[in-house]
Amino acid sequence: MNVAATNRVSGQEAITDIAGEVMEAAPARTRIQATRGWSFLTLRDVWAYRELLYFLVWRDLKLQYKQTALGITWVVLQPVLATVILTLIFGLLARLPSGDLPYPLFVFMGMLPWTYLANVLNRAGTSLVTNAQLVTKVYFPRILMPLACVIHGLVDVAVFLVLLIFMMAYFSVTPSITSLGIFVLLLILVAASLGLSLWLAALNVRYRDVKYVLPFLLQVWMYLTPIVYPSTLIPARWRALYALNPMAGIVEGFRWALTGRGEMPTQMLLVSTIAAIAALVTGVVFFRSTERTFADVI
Repeated sequence: MNVAATNRVSGQEAITDIAGEVMEAAPARTRIQATRGWSFLTLRDVWAYRELLYFLVWRDLKLQYKQTALGITWVVLQPVLATVILTLIFGLLARLPSGDLPYPLFVFMGMLPWTYLANVLNRAGTSLVTNAQLVTKVYFPRILMPLACVIHGLVDVAVFLVLLIFMMAYFSVTPSITSLGIFVLLLILVAASLGLSLWLAALNVRYRDVKYVLPFLLQVWMYLTPIVYPSTLIPARWRALYALNPMAGIVEGFRWALTGRGEMPTQMLLVSTIAAIAALVTGVVFFRSTERTFADVI
C-alpha cells in the first residue's frame, strides 16, 4: 500500500473515532415523525390514544352549551325551528310534494342526517386551528381532532331520534322492520362526514378561507339534497348523477328505512355509498400527506 493510500485510511479512521466520541458525548435525541401512507387504517395510533380521544369528545360536549341559558335544549330547538320554517315556506306556500308522509315529518327525517353532517363539518373544519397550541406542543395523532367532532355529533343524533319517535307517534306513522337499516345508513353517514372533515380540517390549516366559505357551501348543498323535496322530482336519467351527492341517497334511505314506505332507493344508495367511501379514502390520504406540515403552518 502506498503512502497516499495509507494516509487516506488513517484519516478516515480518525474521522470515525472523532464522530464516535461526539456521539457518546452528545445527549440522546428522540425524533418524532409523522407516519405516511395507509398506516392510519390499522387504527393502532388511534387505539393507543383512545383515552385522549375520549377526553376530547367529553370536553367538546361540556363546552358546547356552556354558559347558555337553554343549554342542551338547543340540540332540540335547532332542527325543530328549521323544520317549522321549511314547512311554512315549502310545504304551505310552495306546496312541494312529500309523498304519503306529513310534510313536517318528511322534512324532519331529512334534517336529521343533514344537521349531523353540517354540525360535524362546522366543528371539524376548524378543529386543528382552534386547538393550535395543542397541535404545536404535544404529539398525538392529529386525526383525533376531526374524529372527536364526528363522534361528538352522534350524541345529537341520539337526541334527534328520540324526538323523531315522538313525531312519528303524533302523526300516526308506525316504524317498520326496515328501521334496523338506519344503523347501516349511520355508518355511511359517519364515513362521509369523517372523510369531508379530514379534507376541511387539513385545508383550513393552510387556507383560513375555509371557515368563511363553508357556511355558504353548506347552504347551497342543503338545497341540492332532497330535504324539502323528494328525489322523484329529479328526472330518472339524472338521478345517478344526482346521487353523487352522498347526502342524497342517505336522506332518501333514512326516510325509507324509518317508514318502510315506497321502494328502496337502491340505485341512489349504491352511488351515494360509493361517493361516501371515496370521500373517506381521499380524505385520509390527503390528511396524512399534509399532516407533517400542520405544526409548522398553523
